[in-house]
Amino acid sequence: MARARNAFSTWMEEQFKPSMLAMWTSRMPLVWLLALLTGVSGGYAILLFRKAIGWVQWLWLGSIAENTVATKAGFSHPLVVFFAPVIGGLVVGALLVWIAPRRRAEAVADVIEALHLHRAMIGWREGLSSALITVLSLGAGASAGREGPAVHIGATIASLFGQPFKMPLASRRVLVAAGAAAAVSASFNAPIAGVIFAHEVILGHYALSAFVPTVLASVAGTLVTRVNLGDYPAFIIPHYQIVSHWEFPAFALLGLVSGLVARGFLLSVSTADGLARKIPMPLWLRPAVGGAIIGLMAIFIPQILGVGYEATNMAIRGRYGLEFVLLLLAAKMVATSITLASRFGGGVFSPSLYLGAMTGAAFGLLAAMVFPDMVSEQGAYALVGMGAVAGAILGAPLSTALIVFELTGDYQMTIALLLATSISSVVMQTLAGRSMFHWQLASRGLNLNEGPHKAIMRTLKVRDFMIMREKGERAVVPEEFADRPTLARDDTLEKALRTFGKGTYRHLPVVDKNGRLAGWADHARAMEVYNEKLVAASIEEHK
Repeated sequence: MARARNAFSTWMEEQFKPSMLAMWTSRMPLVWLLALLTGVSGGYAILLFRKAIGWVQWLWLGSIAENTVATKAGFSHPLVVFFAPVIGGLVVGALLVWIAPRRRAEAVADVIEALHLHRAMIGWREGLSSALITVLSLGAGASAGREGPAVHIGATIASLFGQPFKMPLASRRVLVAAGAAAAVSASFNAPIAGVIFAHEVILGHYALSAFVPTVLASVAGTLVTRVNLGDYPAFIIPHYQIVSHWEFPAFALLGLVSGLVARGFLLSVSTADGLARKIPMPLWLRPAVGGAIIGLMAIFIPQILGVGYEATNMAIRGRYGLEFVLLLLAAKMVATSITLASRFGGGVFSPSLYLGAMTGAAFGLLAAMVFPDMVSEQGAYALVGMGAVAGAILGAPLSTALIVFELTGDYQMTIALLLATSISSVVMQTLAGRSMFHWQLASRGLNLNEGPHKAIMRTLKVRDFMIMREKGERAVVPEEFADRPTLARDDTLEKALRTFGKGTYRHLPVVDKNGRLAGWADHARAMEVYNEKLVAASIEEHK
C-alpha cells in the first residue's frame, strides 16, 4: 500500500499537476467552451447568411433557392439578368466606400492574416460589413463563392467571443480556427472536412491542442445545419463506381490536367486584378462596371451567376456535353476573375469546385471517346476533378478530399480523388509556388510559403523590440550616431537585421515621421525577441 501511495503521489506531483497547470495557464477549458459556443453561433450565422443571399436573389429571380439560379435566369427577361448585377454593383460600391474599413469585403486570406499580423483579432465592423457586402454581391448574381466569406463570419464570431478574456495568443488562434471549422462544416454538412480545413489552411499546421476546440465547433455547426435544413449535403451526388483499377492512370492524368486548370485560374485572377488596378476609376463605380460585364455574359450563359451549385450538380450528374462543359469552364474562370477584380464580395471555394467539376466532366467525356468500354461514367470524373482542382487552388488537398468523401461515403472514389488531388497540388506548387490564399497574402506583403522564420521576420516590427527614449533624453539623434542609418517603428525585423548587418552596428536610432528620436533598436534585443517568437511558434505547432 505504501508503495502504491508513493507511486500515486509521484504521478500527481510529476505528471498530473504540471499538466493541469499547463492546461489552466493556456486557458484551454475556456477555449473549449468558447469553441462550442462559436460552433452554435456560427452555425446560425451561416444559416442567416445563406437565407439573406436568397432574399436578395428573390428580388430579381423570384426564388431563394441557390440550386435554381441558372434555370430561373434563363427564363427571365435579358434586361433583368443584365441589370441585376449592375444595380447590385452600385449598392456594393457605395458600401465599400461607406462602411468597409479596408475598402473591400474580407474572406479566408484575411482570417489567416489576422492570425499572423493582428494577434487573432477581427473586429465586428470588418465582419459585419464583409458579410453584408457579400450578401448583396452573391444575391445580385456576382460569380463567386459564399464559403470563404462564411469562414470569415465564423472566425469573426470566434474572435469576438475570445476578446474579453486574457488568453495567450496561441489559444486565440485556435479559437479563430474553430470558428472557421464551424463555418466549413455548416456550409457543406461535412464536419470532418471542417476540422481538417481549420488545421490545413487557417492554422497551417496540425496540433493536438487545437483538435478538441475545432472538433467541438465543427460538430456544433453541423448539428445546427442538420436540425434546420436536414441531413442533406451541399451537392446531391449519384452513386458512382470505378469500372476498373486500370483507370487509376487516367485519374493520375486528370490530376495533372486539374493542376494546370488551377494554375490557369490563379493566372486569370491575378491578371484581372492587375488590370483593374491600372484602370483609373472611382471605387464606388468598380463593382457596377464589373457587374455590367457579368450581366452581359449571363444573358447568354446564365450558369456563371452566383455560386454555381446548379451547374456543378449538373456536371456531376453527367448532364452536359463536351462543348458546353468547356464553354462553362472558360466562362466561369473569366466571370469569377472579373467579380473579384471588381471588388464584389465573395470567395473562390465554390468557383474552384465548379471549375473542377467541368474539368473532370470534359476529361471523362474525352476518355469515353477513346476507351468507351473501359472508363467510368462522366460524373465520376467530374467528382474527382472537383476535388482535384479545388484542392490545388485552395492549398487544401486533404480537406477537399474529405469533403468529397463525406458527400459520397465511397472509399474507392476517395482513393482516386486523393491520387488526383496530390498530383494537381504538386503541379500547382511547381508552376505557381503557392495557393490562391497565399497569393492574396503575398500581394499584401505576408509570405507564408518560406516557413515560420521568414514569416516572423516579416511580421515582427521594430516597435515590438525597440527601447523607448528615456524621459529627459533629447528627441534628436546624437552626433555620434548621425552617420548611421535610422529605423522607423513600422520597419520589419527583416529590414532591421539587414540594416544592422550593413555596418555591423549594435545600436541604431529609431525615428518618427518628423525625424525625431523615438528610441533605440538593439541588435541583441532584436535577436532575443526573434528567438522567443521562433520557440513559441514551434511549441504551438507541436503541442
